[in-house]
Amino acid sequence: MNVVLVGIILYIVLQLLLGYIVSRTIKTEADYLLAGRRLGYGLATFSIFATWFGAESCIGTAGAAYESGLAGVTADPFGYGICLLLMGLLFAVPLWRMNLTTIADFFRLRFSVTAERLTALLMVPTSLLWAAAQIRAFGQVLSASSDLSVTIAVTIAAAVVITYTVTGGMMADALTDIVQGVVLVVGLIVLLPSMVGEISGFSAAVSSIDPARLSFIPSEVESMPIASLHLLEAWAIPICGSIIAQELVSRVLSSRSPQVARRSSLIASAMYLLVGLIPLFIGLVGVGFVPGLEHPEQILPLLAQQHLSTFLYVIFAGALVSAILSTVDSALLAASSLLSHNVLIPMRPGMPERHKVRLERWGVALMGVGAYLLALDAEGVYDLVKDASSFGSAGIFVVFVLGLFTKIGGWRSAVASLTVGVLVWLAGHYVFEFDFSYLLALATSFVAYVFVAIFEPLASRSALAEVEM
Repeated sequence: MNVVLVGIILYIVLQLLLGYIVSRTIKTEADYLLAGRRLGYGLATFSIFATWFGAESCIGTAGAAYESGLAGVTADPFGYGICLLLMGLLFAVPLWRMNLTTIADFFRLRFSVTAERLTALLMVPTSLLWAAAQIRAFGQVLSASSDLSVTIAVTIAAAVVITYTVTGGMMADALTDIVQGVVLVVGLIVLLPSMVGEISGFSAAVSSIDPARLSFIPSEVESMPIASLHLLEAWAIPICGSIIAQELVSRVLSSRSPQVARRSSLIASAMYLLVGLIPLFIGLVGVGFVPGLEHPEQILPLLAQQHLSTFLYVIFAGALVSAILSTVDSALLAASSLLSHNVLIPMRPGMPERHKVRLERWGVALMGVGAYLLALDAEGVYDLVKDASSFGSAGIFVVFVLGLFTKIGGWRSAVASLTVGVLVWLAGHYVFEFDFSYLLALATSFVAYVFVAIFEPLASRSALAEVEM
């Protein structure tokens, strides 16, 4: 067993141990899912940053930039960075003041139980795909750092992350996010100057990039209207699809005050954009270092192996593992919370808190197995993340925004919009392979909501309407 693999294993063991120690304090559902709503600025900021800065931000972005240039990486870091910015500016405070447990709770308060459960069921596959992306990326790191095949490495990765997530909760997640976030930033900062030094400085590194790879427009797109639609589609998916993600909303809800929720989101957005430029840059210049890679997503760990000492590479590998662990546990926890809290637990009123926590832990294990199967069959991390942000989110985003900021529409409008959104996206993306299926899903969801709202009474004033915006 090589030194690097030993270092990775030791790092993983320490993370598992820390998560286990903290998890012993979990007594209630709120403890497990929302850390008792006690996160301060440090924990909330690093948890938002580390949770969102996952496999796609490192492995996926570098691989996509290596393969397609900027045209392949519009979503990350730019789209997801803007998503965090909008969360802080527009959504964090009103969401926190609603005293929710999951984003699906909003749909129950504003619309109905039917809208709540439909939203939860639509969001579970999103978190599953997100977790699958992290597990696959973990496998890529293990494979690049050892003689293991990608399949075996992904299997090992799945076993580790499922164990890690089942034992932890939101507080354990947030505490380990600080360690993971710091290690991640240090690891990327260590790699960048080592690479730049190899080609005589930053200016030479920038000059080595083919100018054709610095366009956000795919080379095969010719007309300006089509190019504009491609850009709009690429930006809409991460922004609209992620603002309503349970992984992000749960951090906002776990903050100790609305001010903490808002400011932590804004700080995390700035961190995300700045740190996210590093793997993007490495992917762009990596073509000159390692041309013709069969698996482009291995560019980041392979370059680190070539340009770092063994000690520094262990730090860097720990950084990648940090990014993955901090995101996958959140994704599995989100999937379990939506299924358990919004679908299963309401079927048994009066369930004791310890039974709720047990059910949610079993849910995490089940979701972990599902994510593992998806990871084995996936073509790449970046594709998984794009599908995760797209599936069902068009209708959810439309209903969420209209329901939060207007009194237009009731439960029929919500259900119609949710249903139309997911069906249009599925048909457009998988059946007709339409290039702009997400934009079409957004438009049809909006039309469905407004059309049905015309024939039903204005939404009645509820507890939600009394929340100060």
